Amino acid sequence: MLARLLLTAGLLAAAGLAHASARVGQPAPELRGLDLNGKPVSLADFKGRTVVVEWTNPNCPFVRKHYQADNIPALQREATGKGVVWLAVNSTRTDHADYVSPKGLGQWLTESKAAPNALIMDEKGVAGRAWGARATPHLFIVDPAGVVRYAGAIDSIASARTDDIPKATNYVRQGLGEALAGRAISTASTTPYGCSIKFAD
Repeated sequence: MLARLLLTAGLLAAAGLAHASARVGQPAPELRGLDLNGKPVSLADFKGRTVVVEWTNPNCPFVRKHYQADNIPALQREATGKGVVWLAVNSTRTDHADYVSPKGLGQWLTESKAAPNALIMDEKGVAGRAWGARATPHLFIVDPAGVVRYAGAIDSIASARTDDIPKATNYVRQGLGEALAGRAISTASTTPYGCSIKFAD
């Protein structure tokens, strides 16, 4: 009897986690944390606006590809210039070699000329797990009603080579263009590529 109760509890917990993942067409999971200056930031603060959520890690070669080539930073500047909110999230645990302190992340953003509205620290992985974030980079577009409209890769070529960027379809730029024009996002879900997220145990 106890074993059956434990199994049932485990299945319910797994179902809860699956439900919490960010799914296209469903309300976005809760996202809250502290930014690089220790200020609280919440997705709920931006209800009524289109929001891009980006999982990132500057020590990942795939992230470096897009930042060093000014691909993601340029898209951040372009999007925020149109009133879109861009929230970056770092879910790397503090005891991993890839962990970068808030100060270090701030320096990296400045050097990269990046322009997210905030970079949220998620060292315990609460937000990353709730959203089902699988890689860096992993991106989501959330509409003004708080519904996920895109989930997946930044673009169509899964490589760490910068020379592939001009040849790829940038799914996030394409999706934002469609969403801001009041159209459905034509490619709403893709498979993210990049480095695994170093979640806390």
